[in-house]
Amino acid sequence: MPTLDFESARPKLEQFLGELLRAGRFHLKFRIEPGPPEGAEVVAQFDGEDVDLLLAHGAEMLSALEHLAAKFLRLPPEEQSRISFDCRDYKSLHEEELRLMASTAAERVARTSAPFAFNPMNSRERRIIHLALKDNPAVRTESEGMGPARKVVIYPQKQK
Repeated sequence: MPTLDFESARPKLEQFLGELLRAGRFHLKFRIEPGPPEGAEVVAQFDGEDVDLLLAHGAEMLSALEHLAAKFLRLPPEEQSRISFDCRDYKSLHEEELRLMASTAAERVARTSAPFAFNPMNSRERRIIHLALKDNPAVRTESEGMGPARKVVIYPQKQK
């Protein structure tokens, strides 16, 4: 999979976000930096008076800005995870919460031998669940469903 070039993406994102935030009269600042080796190549961190707007309703607006930026950069859907927007560590805290939920659900599945289905979630969240449990020998995970109804199901290792 090709790598998103940080040096060429940064000025484009700075211009796009600057114009968008000015037009929307948002009181937000952002900084764009290279992502960690195991994550997105480009990370935008937001701060300012209007962070509550970004984080309301499960960070819906933060996700929408990220989606618009990916479209602006003309990233195909399978490469949109190459950029990541965060605000006050919302995403990292949410990811840790998903890992804990996965661990708790896996313990329950191992104990009861009954499958456990999470509520529908986006592809990034499903990926976090799958990765959190990939080395657990007692369970296996599968994504099931289509589109916005797609969810992760945890099964005991020997059952489907």
